Amino acid sequence: MQDDLAEPIRDHIAAALEPYGLVRRGGFAFKEANLRSPLIRGLHFRSVVLVGHFGSSIWPHFTRWWQDHPDAQDPLDQWSKDVLTAVAARFGATAVFPSDRPYLPFQQWAMYAEGLRASPLGILIHPKYGLWHAFRGALLFGRVLELPGDIPQHHPCDDCQDKPCLSACPVNAFSDGGYDVVRCRAHLASGDGEACLNGGCLARRACPVGREYTYSAPQMRFHMDAFAKS
Repeated sequence: MQDDLAEPIRDHIAAALEPYGLVRRGGFAFKEANLRSPLIRGLHFRSVVLVGHFGSSIWPHFTRWWQDHPDAQDPLDQWSKDVLTAVAARFGATAVFPSDRPYLPFQQWAMYAEGLRASPLGILIHPKYGLWHAFRGALLFGRVLELPGDIPQHHPCDDCQDKPCLSACPVNAFSDGGYDVVRCRAHLASGDGEACLNGGCLARRACPVGREYTYSAPQMRFHMDAFAKS
């Protein structure tokens, strides 16, 4: 698709993603952001548009696909790749994903594109959706799109005095010193972690921001099972 204006192409991308419960998130031109342009298969890219979701918007669309692909390994990653590769082709873009190696700096891109900052759990927190959002991939363009990056956002953790996320974990895997992933996985495997497996990470659920967007129970269990097995 030929389009010299950023606003129409943003609208077209959003419309292409909507049938899958995905949303066009932030984007920017690498030069304007003073961020390194990625070199992939010998090609330099000049702009990026991030793609993700809020809450459980993708879940019914993904599960229908999963029913038709029951043997898929890493099914959510594969669904994301199937969908975004097709969408990228419509706009002359290249789709890239957080699971691709060598890893691309998705968190850095997200922080610049949407003005997000990390919560005490290390997850980027959104002022409206809290911890219940994700980035499923990105569309890279070989041309400059005038996209509004570095959008200042209110950081909700600044107003949170109690920090319930740091005290809700039953094995104290989160602290000011970071996240003890080994302790967390050991708890899930011990037989004492059913509340976390079935209901989702208790520390994440303790955050008061965006609770109405908490993932559905099946989606929560899917993510916890995938984490426990990784």
